[in-house]
Amino acid sequence: MKHAEGQVDFKVIGTTPERPDGIEKVTGRARFADDIHLPRMLFGKILRSPHAHAIIKDIDTSKARALPGVHGVLTGGDFPQLESTVIPHGGASTIDIRDLAENCIARDKTLYDGHAVAAAVADNYHIAEQALELIEVDYEILEPVLEIEDALKDDAPVLHETFSPGRFILQTEKSHSNAGSFKLKLGDADRAFQNADHVLEENFQTRCLHQGYIEPHSVTVEWSHNDIMSVWTSTQGHFAIREQLAFILGHPLNKVKVTPMEIGGGFGGKDQVYIEPIAAMFAKKTGRPVKIAMSRADMLRGTGPSPGADIRVKLAAKKDGTLLGADLTLAYEAGAYPGGPVTSAALQATARYNIPDQQILGHDVLLNKPKMKQYRAPGGLPVNFAMESMLDILARKLELDPLELRLTNAMVTGDRMITGIPCQKIGGKELLKAVQTHPHFTSPLTGRNPGRGLAYAMWFGAGMTSSAVLTANPDGSVKLSVGTPDLSGTRMTLAMQAAETLGIPVSSISVSIPDTDSIAFSFMAVGSRTTHSTGLAVYEAAQQLLRQMTERAALYWDVDETDVTFSDGVFNHQKDSTLTLTFTEMAHLLEKLGGPITVQSSVTPKSNGAQLTAHLVDIDVDTETGKIEIQRYTAFQDVGKAIHPDYVSGQMQGGVAQGVGWALSEAYQYDEAGHLLNTTLLDYRMPTSLDLPDIETVILETPNPNHPFGVRGVGESSIMPPAGALANALYDAVGIRMTALPMTPGAVLQKLKKKQRGS
Repeated sequence: MKHAEGQVDFKVIGTTPERPDGIEKVTGRARFADDIHLPRMLFGKILRSPHAHAIIKDIDTSKARALPGVHGVLTGGDFPQLESTVIPHGGASTIDIRDLAENCIARDKTLYDGHAVAAAVADNYHIAEQALELIEVDYEILEPVLEIEDALKDDAPVLHETFSPGRFILQTEKSHSNAGSFKLKLGDADRAFQNADHVLEENFQTRCLHQGYIEPHSVTVEWSHNDIMSVWTSTQGHFAIREQLAFILGHPLNKVKVTPMEIGGGFGGKDQVYIEPIAAMFAKKTGRPVKIAMSRADMLRGTGPSPGADIRVKLAAKKDGTLLGADLTLAYEAGAYPGGPVTSAALQATARYNIPDQQILGHDVLLNKPKMKQYRAPGGLPVNFAMESMLDILARKLELDPLELRLTNAMVTGDRMITGIPCQKIGGKELLKAVQTHPHFTSPLTGRNPGRGLAYAMWFGAGMTSSAVLTANPDGSVKLSVGTPDLSGTRMTLAMQAAETLGIPVSSISVSIPDTDSIAFSFMAVGSRTTHSTGLAVYEAAQQLLRQMTERAALYWDVDETDVTFSDGVFNHQKDSTLTLTFTEMAHLLEKLGGPITVQSSVTPKSNGAQLTAHLVDIDVDTETGKIEIQRYTAFQDVGKAIHPDYVSGQMQGGVAQGVGWALSEAYQYDEAGHLLNTTLLDYRMPTSLDLPDIETVILETPNPNHPFGVRGVGESSIMPPAGALANALYDAVGIRMTALPMTPGAVLQKLKKKQRGS
């Protein structure tokens, strides 16, 4: 681990204590959403459309209702009719509540294969499934729109007569019957291309794929006699679920209580409702608790995958490789409803390079596929694959070392990004130089057809509101409650920041994530924000706690409060060195001095700092089968400050694994009618341990000036470089340039044969 100059040494931060929930999870004692079992509970199942685009002419539920053991059947008409209402959905993003509701259960049209059209609740899942078979739906099948190019044609079938253009970070404006668009501009891109020595242009394509979280969605809802809706669910943000349920069902927010359970993965895909409104409506109508749990096929067909994209990149450069200009067109799938992550992709597309003149045109394209969702660094991998491939093409054209080309153009603090805003403090050149001096970079290649590839990425994560509550108990222990679910070990990283501030062992702190009634509002656990932003709330609460304990110490010693200081876990009298109290000793006195102390803090930082990542990969290519075998992989990342280095490495390795899946094997496969063909994990091919080598991680630390411990976000950027690095390694190995993902053995073999025919 490489520290920046001036990096502070800490006592707790930077160590690797054992995670408190580890034993519970590996022994099966941890409670996930599907582990909720309430008396008199009923079980729901959802009927999903077999058609990608169809008008619902009629639904006959009479036979299903008559089945013994069935307690109710719902269709879209049983839910409140909502007007198009755009509400905030985290910071600069919005969501249309009507779209959200109709994505949960269709009213008039089905917009993708797997769109919910009806649901049944029964004594058990088996009866509920039988009831679904008895529901008769009369469809008028419409022509589906499955490809971006087809959706943007003038005569394309229209998904929505009217729609609210999406906003995910940036606002789009309706530009086509099936798309919203936006444009970013810095300087004069046309001038750059006129003055360039070299102009390169290429098109790239990626496919939509799922986040692949191991736990499908599950929810239990109980509706009490006093109209309180209690919800237990798997979510990245229980306050978001509370708000969405309240809007969809027209129920007061103060009568919706959401409890977040342990979460078996999310990666951006669990921040909105899917089955929750249906379970809630059943619970209200039956007066009994209702559980709905998705199957794996339901999850793949009926939740939000990450979008595919069509990307055009045009670069202008000098003879020495200096980038002068860039012109990008990003067309990203939005799915059935607007608001995909194309705008966040645009903000990061060129952000790590200093390009004085550039413009980016983006399209948020409606298709007959599920509403697209975030997947780590939302939208980042497709555009990073395109840009990093183009940098490699340029380097080879100019006969320059690909790493030197990136060093020449690397953005540094103060350079202007596409938004015109100066870049905050980063260590980009230092990161690339760390790659340059690493043994992996300097080692010889081995294998029959070996190749080495490099890719570089930058991401800006979220800030947003976080809340924390700290209680100092008389026995010296501390209770910490936070409002952000734990996706990746954040109970520990937050406890470590509290322990560092309070000067006590991390074992003295226990952490809980209470329901929405029991803690102040907190934004979702997305955008790698929890350790940073909730960490800030924890730090501020700890400072409040120390101030109040300082007051109590002054009272105990009968001295002026200004004479009491705190450092390294000890309260000291500045003028009398014999008067000292450790944090634990002071806690023992609390009952005599007014009782336990509880403090609360809410903070709203703007950002969690820039995340910089570079990946280096060695491969060997089997030219007879087209299979890419990964021989060695090293991920470099500037994390600001690694609170728990093992967790940081795990985040980096997990991002690599997911990026490799995106690059080599994962994609939704649709037939011409829009039916999803690979609805199991046997057919939807995620990489396993057999597909990956040991992934080496190199952690660099350039402190984030906007955090007391220098923390930056970690979990986003690591998913971005694998596709570009592997594509560049493939070219280095066998001289073929892949411009589409995934680079399956079949696709590679086809390109190899085309090259052989050409030569």
